[in-house]
Amino acid sequence: MDDFILIDARKRIVPVTEKNIADAARIHSISWQESHRAFCNEAFILKHDVEHQMEYIREKIKNGSKFYLLYDKEPVAVVSINEGLIEDLYVLPSQQNKGYGTQLLGYVVAKIQKLGLIPSLWILENNKGAERLYLRQGFVHTGNRNHITGKLDEVEYILRDSGR
Repeated sequence: MDDFILIDARKRIVPVTEKNIADAARIHSISWQESHRAFCNEAFILKHDVEHQMEYIREKIKNGSKFYLLYDKEPVAVVSINEGLIEDLYVLPSQQNKGYGTQLLGYVVAKIQKLGLIPSLWILENNKGAERLYLRQGFVHTGNRNHITGKLDEVEYILRDSGR
């Protein structure tokens, strides 16, 4: 298993294990609910509670994804990767715009690049905050789209210069 990485005296990135999966699921649940509230009904939002997200994370790990948590004293952000695909990058809403997403993204991009792969990801087309983060970090839209609902697609991005 991967060792943790120390960012500074307070911050560290660690793999998600059974010992900290509840922290990852809490961040995932709170952040997912907040990011989907504008276009999902309340019953669907409430379904994505901590228990549901814990099972989601367990299933993804079972299928090859690796999840990582960023702690700044307390857990504040989570991300997953599966080969070159970056998924599930969530930062607690109260902790956004403090650089946590950028730090976690940089960590998984480096891991993917060490494998000789080009980092890629998909985001909902209405997630402008995520889009700004990824564009600032050198990701570009590929033109690929997946239809999600009658009104919403997800769009693919890849890292433009994978040697960064």
